[in-house]
Amino acid sequence: MDSKIFSEDTLRRFAENVFKTIGCKDEDAIQAADVLLSSDLKGIDSHGVARLSGYVRLWEKSRINATPDIKIVHETATTATIDGDGGLGLIIAPFAMNVAIEKAEKYGSGWVSVRNSNHFGIAGYHALKAVAKDMIGFAMTNASPLVAPTFTTERLLGTNPMCYAFPAGKYPPIVVDMATSAAANGKLEIAQRSGETIPEGWVQTADGSSTTNPHALKTGGSLLTLGSDPEHGSHKGFGLSATVDILSAILSGANYGPWVPPFVGFLDPPANPVGKGIGHFLGAMRVDGFRPLAEFKNHLDNWIERFKSAKPIHLGQLVIVPGEPEFAAEKERKIKGIPLPDSVVMDLNELALKLQIDVLN
Repeated sequence: MDSKIFSEDTLRRFAENVFKTIGCKDEDAIQAADVLLSSDLKGIDSHGVARLSGYVRLWEKSRINATPDIKIVHETATTATIDGDGGLGLIIAPFAMNVAIEKAEKYGSGWVSVRNSNHFGIAGYHALKAVAKDMIGFAMTNASPLVAPTFTTERLLGTNPMCYAFPAGKYPPIVVDMATSAAANGKLEIAQRSGETIPEGWVQTADGSSTTNPHALKTGGSLLTLGSDPEHGSHKGFGLSATVDILSAILSGANYGPWVPPFVGFLDPPANPVGKGIGHFLGAMRVDGFRPLAEFKNHLDNWIERFKSAKPIHLGQLVIVPGEPEFAAEKERKIKGIPLPDSVVMDLNELALKLQIDVLN
């Protein structure tokens, strides 16, 4: 698959221009672009600037409010519920995490549920905002129904990612950022663009048969929960996904299960919503509410070192702790640039021409 390398600054300016052109305030455009560039830098190409066209299509369908009035609609000392007014999740989720952090600074922890939002990018971006304050961060979101629970072919859940992030001392944070499905839909999109097949266990066909076709969802197929099948623990993936759905949506008043609106603009939301938009759940927890911060960091460093020194199955193979590949990719891409497949560059340049902004060169 051919690709072209772009600097972080070039892609950041491009994304900011897209968001400003659809009506976002300057500070919101900067925030939204920052979430996308964080994904590209970390090598999570499915959730970076390649998503820009999707956000614009939702805006064109009046399903994204470029100038939302984000409000706290319910609150206690340590909790809050936020209504995002149909805005970009890329803006709403950071707002919510800031509220959680402020509460944690005062009371030890802060927990925020969000309704009436949209796709919020990678969960790790939001959880790491707490880590920057030497706190433990939590972030999760429900998503449009593409996943079939164990023993069914019906798409009732989203990929429903969850993230837990922990501050370390001399090492990068531990970041557990994962979909609760066997694979994120973005990985199917990457396979579709490259013309490659996908591993067995990611997707099933409309009749529940295993397939390696990345286009199977377009013909009634569904993603599988983490574990892929009952023999390998798909009920556990179902349970994790259910947890995200309940905390993100039933707790906040967002849509849940099959009622979550689709990310793609060519599909209309369900005609009988049970809530408002997509839901998120975010939290921040002070480490020093449990033990001195320095002690925690020293022991997490020790944990990292012990796991990294584990005896490998194959010579030269090392244990990779959660978050390590993404931080390595970020370090490299900040220097060498961000590769975009030609198909993505073409899509973004078509978007630029439509919005009458500068194309990517």
